Amino acid sequence: MKHTRESLIALINECRATGKSINLKGIDLSGLGLSGLDLRWADLRSANLQSTILQKTDLRLANLQGANLRGANLRWANMRWTDLRWANLQGANMQWADLTLANLDFAGYELSCKTIGIKVDKRLVSQLLYHLCKMDVVNCPEWDELRNDGRIIDLANKSHVIDDYDLPEIEQTNAQEEE
Repeated sequence: MKHTRESLIALINECRATGKSINLKGIDLSGLGLSGLDLRWADLRSANLQSTILQKTDLRLANLQGANLRGANLRWANMRWTDLRWANLQGANMQWADLTLANLDFAGYELSCKTIGIKVDKRLVSQLLYHLCKMDVVNCPEWDELRNDGRIIDLANKSHVIDDYDLPEIEQTNAQEEE
């Protein structure tokens, strides 16, 4: 059964009234207009939310592991504490979405105009810096200098990926050390 906005609202209201968890695991909600809904604590693991409009939706602490959010509109969505591991966010519009404390490990997060202006925290910044520092960047002396700045290295080494996935800490590169 393909849900409509109305049937989904009825299901959410029933779950909230009876104290049951909102289990939408694996459900097909593709293309629906769900703007402004309260989906806090919803289990949306592996759900199909492709091209779904989730603008200004409250997804705090929702579980979106492995969800298909390809092309979804998540502008201004509250995604604090949301579990987005393994989620496909390709083409998703996340402008001004709040991803503070969200888990984006292994997510298909896109660097495009649609992700400019997102609100994040130190966890994601450290993770992104760690990945940047591990890139083999050529023909960019500006990055060579920044990459070896102690502040960049220190923040990158605060990334959770080091402990969680047993990765090595960032060290200064030889070119900088020889100077």
